Amino acid sequence: MKPLQTRLRRRKLTIAAAESCTGGLLASVLTAHSGSSEDFKGGAVVYSNEAKTIYADVAPDLIHGHGAVSSVVAGALARGARSRLNATIGLGVTGIAGPGGATPGKPVGLTYIAVDSDVYSAVKKHQWPYDREGNRLASVGAALDLLEKAME
Repeated sequence: MKPLQTRLRRRKLTIAAAESCTGGLLASVLTAHSGSSEDFKGGAVVYSNEAKTIYADVAPDLIHGHGAVSSVVAGALARGARSRLNATIGLGVTGIAGPGGATPGKPVGLTYIAVDSDVYSAVKKHQWPYDREGNRLASVGAALDLLEKAME
């Protein structure tokens, strides 16, 4: 993580996150090193639909129309976190970590991860095969991969 922080600082980039199924794990990883407050503006654990709306400005009609676990909502989480915290890069994560929570068409392990910046925005869909902790860890790893792409 240290090299990531060095590159963020060199480029004067900052990060904000809105995460659901990872429950703060992404923020924990991003703040693991001393001095992370220079590049990590903050984040919100937005488990409920209401929290997604309040803390990341996700429109309720997006959630009702596409579902909380969707590419549209992941993108809105990334944009909302970035905007709310005035960061240069926003990350959004939403999914079903398990073991419960699956619905028809949305199985355990389904996760959408988004990044939003002026130069790169993307949403990636993943279907993790792990248990709850494995799904959360894989999602954080994928979010960091997207962050790396946004920094290229």
